[in-house]
Amino acid sequence: MEPEFNFFQQWYPLSPVEDLVLEQPTSVTLLGLRLVIWKPKSSQTFRVFLDQCPHRLAPLSEGRIDDKTGNLMCSYHGWQFEEQGLCTHIPQAENPELVSKNKENLCAVALPVRQEQDLLWVWADAKSSEQAANTPLPLSPQIDATIGFVWSSYVRDLEYDWQTLVENVADPSHVPFAHHGVQGDRSKARPIPIKIVQSTPNLIEAVTVGSFETTITFEPPCRLEYAIKFGNSEKQVGLVTYCIPVSPGKSRIVAQFPRNFAKTLHRLRPRWWDHISERNQVIDGDMVLLQQQEYFLQQTQSTPSWKTSYRLPTSADRLVIEYRNWFDKYCQGQLPWNQVGISVPEIRNLNNNREQVLNRYKQHTQHCSSCRRALKVVQRLQAGLLIYFAITVCAVALLPDTLKVKLGLPLTMTALLSLGAYAWLKFWLSPRFYFVDYIHARR
Repeated sequence: MEPEFNFFQQWYPLSPVEDLVLEQPTSVTLLGLRLVIWKPKSSQTFRVFLDQCPHRLAPLSEGRIDDKTGNLMCSYHGWQFEEQGLCTHIPQAENPELVSKNKENLCAVALPVRQEQDLLWVWADAKSSEQAANTPLPLSPQIDATIGFVWSSYVRDLEYDWQTLVENVADPSHVPFAHHGVQGDRSKARPIPIKIVQSTPNLIEAVTVGSFETTITFEPPCRLEYAIKFGNSEKQVGLVTYCIPVSPGKSRIVAQFPRNFAKTLHRLRPRWWDHISERNQVIDGDMVLLQQQEYFLQQTQSTPSWKTSYRLPTSADRLVIEYRNWFDKYCQGQLPWNQVGISVPEIRNLNNNREQVLNRYKQHTQHCSSCRRALKVVQRLQAGLLIYFAITVCAVALLPDTLKVKLGLPLTMTALLSLGAYAWLKFWLSPRFYFVDYIHARR
């Protein structure tokens, strides 16, 4: 019998570091475990604890970082914890020695963390920190500025399961159709012969045969990477994704997009614009398909099986088959939800609630520092343009007749322009941070 894959004794990237909040704790879920991310004022790196105060299990993510000590304070009774999880202060303690004598019993549960390749990594098992220290991170060789690569990052929570996410990213043949007009063109779809180069418990590697030399690497449980070379050119572009299991029917994708050319364009194009104009659209195109795919798979029989439900006749499906066989062989076709006391609920068909399925704000904008800042600027511009319009119209109305043509006409034109700019921001740009329906039939 093959050894079972341990999902908890692995490194996972929770978020790009640039998107993390310095001033307050942040809640995040991994493998059904609620975690809190926070940054001690005395530390250069973020810390990750289980999101429970040992006192009465209040969520530490609702706490604050104390102004004087820089430690994490629970908002329920004010207990404080330093960066290793040790309790440093209990306001209710009659004797100060109570804290020093009971350190091990009063500590928060701290998980091993690392910061590499612009990502915050966490080891999901607090009891195997020594193993974590000896286990390399699943880093991408493409995220390396020393060999000429530049990259951007993106994170989004998804309304479908980890296994569906991995299956989707491992399938390049869906791109011309699911992402037509965004990253693909359905009229140019061609067969994609995929060859499996190696398949082991810890690595699956495949190559595609065609005009571009493409290597696809899956390093369980989360790194799924594309490295694409353009013929004999030195130019290379990549897609590095980390597929994060959150809870049953929920996952998170942390993605990086490296390339070793067009570096000036990379610096000039705002990160938030890249997200609203392309990255969110790609996820939207998949989301409306995959959330229902999971629902239909679960409805097919009491024990859903891809082997009986799917029809996979082409070479383009080869990597999906290899991944699914790996998942069945080493994970028994399921994630370890029972180890954290979670039962897998029946998946709901959310087709009639598309604003929930495609909620860009909750899934991405609130997590992304670039989009949060851009949205604030957009909102302030809207207010400023509307105020300018109102003040200008009032001012023109009060002008004497002798000045209404000479001065009033130009002012009226600028007021109308400001109103037009306001309308564009409110009805076109601003919604792209919240919700844009994705209807494949209209593309």
